[in-house]
This record gives sequence, C-alpha cells and structure tokens, in this order.
Amino acid sequence: MRLHDLKPRPGAKHRTKRLGQGESSGHGKTSGRGGKGQSARSGSSIRPTFEGGQMPLFRRLPKRGFNNARFATNYIPVNVEALNAFDDGTRVDEAALRVAGLVNGGSSGGVKILGDGKLTKKLTVVANAFSAGARKQIETLGGVCEAPASKAA
Repeated sequence: MRLHDLKPRPGAKHRTKRLGQGESSGHGKTSGRGGKGQSARSGSSIRPTFEGGQMPLFRRLPKRGFNNARFATNYIPVNVEALNAFDDGTRVDEAALRVAGLVNGGSSGGVKILGDGKLTKKLTVVANAFSAGARKQIETLGGVCEAPASKAA
C-alpha cells in the first residue's frame, strides 16, 4: 500500500452543498439563508449568545454564591508504577520527575503520588501529597515518603 492508495472510508465524505444553483435545486433563490435581515447579508456573523441587543441571559441571571475552584490545589498526578523508571535507592522529587518526562506542564500545586500499579524499587520520594495506597507501597518496600522543603526558608 502506498500513500496514493489511501482514501476515506465509504460514506465518510459528503458532497458540498451547492448554493444558488436555481430554484429546482432546492438551494436556489435565498440559498438557505431564509428571507431578508442581518443573517441573510454577506459577511454577517453574530455570536451564538447574541440576543439582538436584548440583555443577554447570562447578564439577566443573578450572580450569587461562592465557588472554591479558584482556590483549589491542583496536583499533577503520578502513579507509583511510573516510579519504577528510577534506580533503587534514588531520591525522586519533582525536578527528577520532570527530567524523566513523567511530569509535564507549568507551575501547579505540586505532585501527588497515586497508588495505581505495582512499585518494585526502594525509593525516597519527595512529593506534595501521597494517596494512602501509594504511601503504603513505598514504605512497605523500605522507601521513604517526604514532603518538600518549604520555599519560604
């Protein structure tokens, strides 16, 4: 098989709707734009929430209550099975996890080690949070679970 042999699955491609091809085509005269008005004009585009100048729904509704999402701590999850990439006796912190490619993304609330999978190495793991299962697996193998040193010092 070569690149020129590739083609879409049957039924995956549709013929484009040909507008303005006469009345009998079914898409003649107004070409599916209805009658007159703003949406019938060329170059017209109004955002989906626009209500013609009427006060929009999201501004009519009262804004009440408190949402804690802005203040939540968002951890980057890492499963214990991924820690098997490190050698026995290694000290694993966020920097080491980033170098190994197990933690991506910008700043966050830190790293949380989760207990999914099976850990086979004795490690010293430095993370902001541990699940109970992860802590148990690490300590059962003689490893240590540590919290990182605070940046205030």
